[in-house]
Amino acid sequence: MAVMSELNKLLYQIPKRAEQRHVETLRNTFVDSGVGDALDTIDHQILYGRRGTGKTHALRYLESVRKVAGDLPIYVDLTSLGSPESLFMGQAVDPVERSARLFVDLMGHVHEALLTAALEDEQLLANTSFVSRLDGLLEAVTQVRVTGDIEQSQEGERKAGHSSKGGATAKFSPSSATVSFDTSSASDYNERETEKTVRKGSERRSFNVSDIARALRSIGQALNERRIWLMLDEWIAIPPEAQPYMGELLIRTVSHVPGFTIKIAAIEQQSRFRQELSPGNYIGIELGADAAANLDLDEFMVFEQNEAESRNFFRRLIVSHLIAGIEEKKFNIELPDEETLISKCFTDVRAFDELVRAAEGVPRDALNVLGTAAANAGSNKVSVPDIRKSALSWYQRDKAGALNASPDALALLHWVIDEVIRGKKARGFLVNQKDADSLMLMALFDARVLHLLRRGYSGQDTPGERYNVYVIDYGAYIDLMQTKFAPQGLLPFFDELEPDASSYVDVPPQDLRSVRRAVVDLATFRARASHV
Repeated sequence: MAVMSELNKLLYQIPKRAEQRHVETLRNTFVDSGVGDALDTIDHQILYGRRGTGKTHALRYLESVRKVAGDLPIYVDLTSLGSPESLFMGQAVDPVERSARLFVDLMGHVHEALLTAALEDEQLLANTSFVSRLDGLLEAVTQVRVTGDIEQSQEGERKAGHSSKGGATAKFSPSSATVSFDTSSASDYNERETEKTVRKGSERRSFNVSDIARALRSIGQALNERRIWLMLDEWIAIPPEAQPYMGELLIRTVSHVPGFTIKIAAIEQQSRFRQELSPGNYIGIELGADAAANLDLDEFMVFEQNEAESRNFFRRLIVSHLIAGIEEKKFNIELPDEETLISKCFTDVRAFDELVRAAEGVPRDALNVLGTAAANAGSNKVSVPDIRKSALSWYQRDKAGALNASPDALALLHWVIDEVIRGKKARGFLVNQKDADSLMLMALFDARVLHLLRRGYSGQDTPGERYNVYVIDYGAYIDLMQTKFAPQGLLPFFDELEPDASSYVDVPPQDLRSVRRAVVDLATFRARASHV
């Protein structure tokens, strides 16, 4: 690795995960793409987004905003909850018990956070009603019962006894005579009866949801106008089979309590908020009714959707992290602002645009690619080759490597690359929404090697049929950029006036016949795979 300039060193050292920074720094480095205002509402909401899209950063930013406003935000990383039994024992512990254990841990965290808030806030500490009602919450969630066989036994014992003794003595002397008598009698009676109960079984968390809801309601009433914001991050940390039960417990205890707002950060493809136990009998969170699911960070900053907004977003993102970094690291250099970022850090605007395209709308990917590119550049400014080399390395190390455990998904990716990039010299393709739930397709999307550009596109010539538009990750075709297979555009377009010409469009037209070559039929892949 070449010796880096001070500015490149600062770029390289930007923390890539929000968990590694203080809340105040997260507030200062947060760049709002529109999600900040959308989250700052008292409605219960689900915030979707794949890894690296900024879910944690958005929640921590909201936490700081609501704290400044005088509310009581409680951020909970759900990966910190649970015991080995509730997390790893699978079918050995039923989902009801697993969710109960996790929920008790969650309520314990809520109690601890509110108690800490009271100790740090003189106004709350003086609110004796609030402090006393915290004990009610703790009492409601700390009950334990033993389930199993019960044995009872009684033991009795009776003892009785009597004893007596007596005697006489006589003494004679010339002048007197003495006679004395001594008698004694004693008796005792003892009776003892004991009862012994033995419970054999296992300890289980026991609580009544109405008791918890009542305790939370009393806490909310004691706060008057101040609101409690419960922010649950990493919903996927809850075992899938326990997620609907956890959601049901939140609905019954928290969501209907005045003064409480719930925000949940989740990965859509790995979340199970609702489950049907029997026909018509559902448990969990009903999306749209119990909580809005209208925020998806994957749809905010994809380059193809709005190039100008994407450039501005990533420009602000980099500058804000540089400012925070120089304050933490005490670098003695002149930092670029948003206007001079490109001229000071990149060889030209093409290099910066290459970074934005390589990020594919994922902030963490942008920071990782930029950091390695800065290291590759050494003492020079970051160039297009630096970005491409770094993007390829990041793709192979972080994204494609994650697919090794899913050989079917990896095979689909290679087939898509051959069909779309090598065969059609395009970056994007359409998939019928009937195949949108394909496990292989979802695995590629979750691994960030495919990016969803548009949902539910329909054409006039195909009534009732809807398509999703996907774009292949930059890193997947970076090694083809200097070959004859280099992509020429997003979607291949057929022009009836020039049938032999190669042309491309970024937005599918209403007449899907003109982009029929862009439709990828997963049935064709399955048929091909079955004959291999």
